[in-house]
Amino acid sequence: MTFPALTDLPEWKRFVLVAQACAPREDGLDLIEAPGLTLDSSGQRHSAELLAAGEALLAARQFSTQRARLFAGEPVNTTEHRAAWHTALRALRSPEGVLSERERMDAFVRKADAERRWRHIVHIGIGGSDWGVRLAVSAFGYAGTWREVRSVANIDGHAIEGGLAGLDPRHTLVVLVSKSFTTAETLQNGARAREWLQAAGLDPAAHMVAVTAKPERARAWGIPDEQIFHLWDWVGGRFSVWSAVSLTTALSVGADVLAGLRMGAAAMDEHFLHAPLSVNAPVRMALAGVVNRSILGHGSLNIAPYDSRLANLVPYVQQLDMESLGKSVDLAGRPVGVPTGPAVWGMPGTDAQHTFFQWMHQGSDGAPVDFIVCRQADHHWPTHHRQLLANCLAQREALMRGKTLDQARAECLAEGLDAAQADALAPHRVHPGGRANHLVVLPRLSPYSLGALLALYEHRVFTQGLIWGIDPFDQWGVEYGKVLARDIVGELQGDTAQPVHDVSTRHWITELKR
Repeated sequence: MTFPALTDLPEWKRFVLVAQACAPREDGLDLIEAPGLTLDSSGQRHSAELLAAGEALLAARQFSTQRARLFAGEPVNTTEHRAAWHTALRALRSPEGVLSERERMDAFVRKADAERRWRHIVHIGIGGSDWGVRLAVSAFGYAGTWREVRSVANIDGHAIEGGLAGLDPRHTLVVLVSKSFTTAETLQNGARAREWLQAAGLDPAAHMVAVTAKPERARAWGIPDEQIFHLWDWVGGRFSVWSAVSLTTALSVGADVLAGLRMGAAAMDEHFLHAPLSVNAPVRMALAGVVNRSILGHGSLNIAPYDSRLANLVPYVQQLDMESLGKSVDLAGRPVGVPTGPAVWGMPGTDAQHTFFQWMHQGSDGAPVDFIVCRQADHHWPTHHRQLLANCLAQREALMRGKTLDQARAECLAEGLDAAQADALAPHRVHPGGRANHLVVLPRLSPYSLGALLALYEHRVFTQGLIWGIDPFDQWGVEYGKVLARDIVGELQGDTAQPVHDVSTRHWITELKR
């Protein structure tokens, strides 16, 4: 298909003009009810005219057609000529092989549970083969499970050393997750785990499983067929939490948690497919994100989950968003012409308030925020939860409303300061306000609601990628670094440094291989 440049579209030019003229809302609710959550967009720029301009822009980008292609498993990953069919992993009618592979994994878990095997799980994977598992285990196993899970991702030897330290090899299962089964970090750490098992007099093949799209490579590496679980080529790593990548999750917190995650995501898929655009939660988040990044120029997005169990949601969304939208050329190879993918960062509240919220409130730039909170807690300390809710709502209100100089001065006078003191202090207590945010409210943290939340972010990313005209499913920047690293490893082992390196890199190769 012909894909026009974004900045050439009259619909884009109209969207920009309307967004620039649309002031932040000062009153009125903008709520969207979606599966598993409520989205409050009252903190974003919004008007009927802006929504109409956004819908016209999506129509110009053939949104309905492209959305249908995503769900049909057509090659929407343009530069790699393959599908991005992660929705099929949670669909009621999954493609051939998905349900049978899921049953294989569930049977493995049932057998291990029945035999009370594997007190320790060492999960070895990186990026999309790691963060989803960490998120689910920390969300639903935070109070402890009878199996201890340790995640090892980094190539730093301290990571695998810490991952294995103190474990009994006889009761340890090592789960290797690599789509290509060539991931350097995963295979190097896996090799060290294999040596550890061998040193204990054990057969590593009896203590290791693999999840990969290349079963022949796992087989050659020494993993028996019955312990190799399939990952399809049409599933990107950062979209793979719905697959056998989550074997460790099932072993830790139960296969029912995975089933709930898939159900919540499938419900959000249906919402994304069928809800009118005006009340379509992923679409509305995407339009607000484009306004904040490409028109208002905000360089980052803060994720603020007010639930300590969702600490790992921050790096999960960080990878999903930045690996997908960190692109600057469109599908035709042209510069996009506007800022794309923001830096994503954050920390759970209330820790965040004592770390960087000063910058959020009174810094010269600030950042849009996604506040996430649960109506209901799963503990027995209601005072804690009321304070958590109050802090979330208060921080959000302060960012939206701000505080004028007159208000700050009046406060100072009410506190007993004289007029001169109030005049001196008041400017330091001014908050600019009008800072963009979403509030996402989950009924409680359940597998269903978390699955819906993750799918919400997936579809928001897809929609923003479509508007910008970029491929959100490739990752050529990551691949380039991997290629360079392979060469440098050889040079650090004694090969002559290649002249193609810059002067500084050649210097440090020479210094560090001594």
